[in-house]
Amino acid sequence: MQEFFTGLFETYPSWVYLIVFFWCILEGELALILAGIAAHSGGVNLGLVIFIAGLGGFCGDQIYFYIGRYNKKYIQKKLSSQRTKFAIAHVLLQKYGWPVIFVQRYLYGFRTVIPMSIGVTRYSSIKFAIINLISAWVWAAITILLAWYFGDEIWIVIHWIEKHWYFGVPLLIMVAASVVLTFKKIEANMLKKRELRKNENRIK
Repeated sequence: MQEFFTGLFETYPSWVYLIVFFWCILEGELALILAGIAAHSGGVNLGLVIFIAGLGGFCGDQIYFYIGRYNKKYIQKKLSSQRTKFAIAHVLLQKYGWPVIFVQRYLYGFRTVIPMSIGVTRYSSIKFAIINLISAWVWAAITILLAWYFGDEIWIVIHWIEKHWYFGVPLLIMVAASVVLTFKKIEANMLKKRELRKNENRIK
């Protein structure tokens, strides 16, 4: 696998930049790790791939922001299926304000919901764009630099999983499941606190 990807990075570096850009529009974390590994192997320029990945993440959140602002029908459909996430996004925005734009990239399941929630409000589109661009570059730089620095260690882990897939695959599934369950618990706690505040306000 290492030889395949290393050859791909070195032979088609421009394709790596394009793939990273469009992948970061949609999601991004895995793309950033691959970009860091590509930079570690010398297939792409480290600074340029961080710049392009950040632009991709920026464009993705801008799209979701403007969907929230101008496509009310889509938002109504989303509300019916993801009402809980929109409620939590609203709580986060009320409690923390603009720093939420920075941290939402690291919140599982909220990458699309928070920009759309902000778009629905009267939040300044210019202010959102500036904060979003800076946060996208910070997000890209942190993840890519870590993958670039620990490139050899990442390949060691991948090789181990390839050789011992009967251990590696279940372990990856367990880690992913743990992350999902942790965020689900956090969501439930936040909603519980919100309901308690509502009840307290009613009593007052």
